[in-house]
Amino acid sequence: MATKTNSKIKSLAILAMLTALAIAADMFLRIPNIGGFLTYEPKDVIITIGAFIYNPFAGLIMSLVVCLVEMVTISSTGFIGLLMNFLASAMFVGVASIIYYRKKTMLRAIIGLLAGSVAMIAVMLLWNYIMTPIYMGVPREMVVGMIPTLLLPFNALKAGLNAALVLFLYKPVVTALRKSGLIPARESNDGENKKMNTIIMIIVSALAVATLLLVLLIFAKII
Repeated sequence: MATKTNSKIKSLAILAMLTALAIAADMFLRIPNIGGFLTYEPKDVIITIGAFIYNPFAGLIMSLVVCLVEMVTISSTGFIGLLMNFLASAMFVGVASIIYYRKKTMLRAIIGLLAGSVAMIAVMLLWNYIMTPIYMGVPREMVVGMIPTLLLPFNALKAGLNAALVLFLYKPVVTALRKSGLIPARESNDGENKKMNTIIMIIVSALAVATLLLVLLIFAKII
């Protein structure tokens, strides 16, 4: 019983540390004003590493905490910014970690990150199409014109860079944590969070599919 309690305390400590690092990356490693209103920050890299180590539910909680801290500290976009930041992180982190969590191999990590990137790009195209005219007070036709020239390239570059950084950093981070005894020699997929992760998998997958369909419908109308 004591061993299980100590393990949970260690897990919470690691998640808190990774969340703090993601907040620091969000605050100090951001590149703002890309195209006038877009911002790149590598917070999803650290959040995804946490989700890969533990589970998709942990990744979504980390995403929400980081986005909330961003909203009340450095963001000037309020609830709209919170919503869009969380949706972007939830899609990237959630889809990638769901695929990887089922079977932790390099191939699954790559497939998961690719799928997470596609889901994030689709979500951000959809929500920029919906919210940017409201937030910036510009015609929707202007946002449509931004999709191929700014929004799609930016989100594809952001997702690709974050995915590459996760692949580059995940193994060294996990190796260091194992050597320090903070996580087990092998992460096991015990059944403790299996039900919650299955629910998250269904929700995130449904959102991803619905978003992709909506984006396809929007592009069909544009073309």
